[in-house]
Amino acid sequence: MKNVRITPRLVVEDADAALSFYREALGAEIVERYADPDGRVVHAAFTLGEVTVSVTSARREWNNDAPTTLGGSPVILNLVVDDVDALAKRFLDAGAEVVFPLADQFYGHREGRFRDPFGHLWILTTIVERLTPEQIEARMAEM
Repeated sequence: MKNVRITPRLVVEDADAALSFYREALGAEIVERYADPDGRVVHAAFTLGEVTVSVTSARREWNNDAPTTLGGSPVILNLVVDDVDALAKRFLDAGAEVVFPLADQFYGHREGRFRDPFGHLWILTTIVERLTPEQIEARMAEM
């Protein structure tokens, strides 16, 4: 396959509140927003650098279930940035909660896991050192 692109679509209970959160927490740029006559967002999109993420309102009749109605999300979005500490602070200030605190990991990343106010899980990462698979395996063996 050539020219493949994948766009995560986040299902949320309150799409407009989610868009506001992603704008505040991530610096997302909202590029699309379409609502039905009742005001429910049927499709919205924001960009983070080269990445596009879609957002839609939860609607049982469309089989669009939000993590909050399912008891959580089995999907984790991993966002790699230059300054994970600054991003984590913005995430928390905007209303996210810590699942695993930021820490330096044996595989060369500084990262932590967070749950946004809409139930979606995010790993926020800065790559501190680029390691070979052999170096990672050696560090794992030392643990």
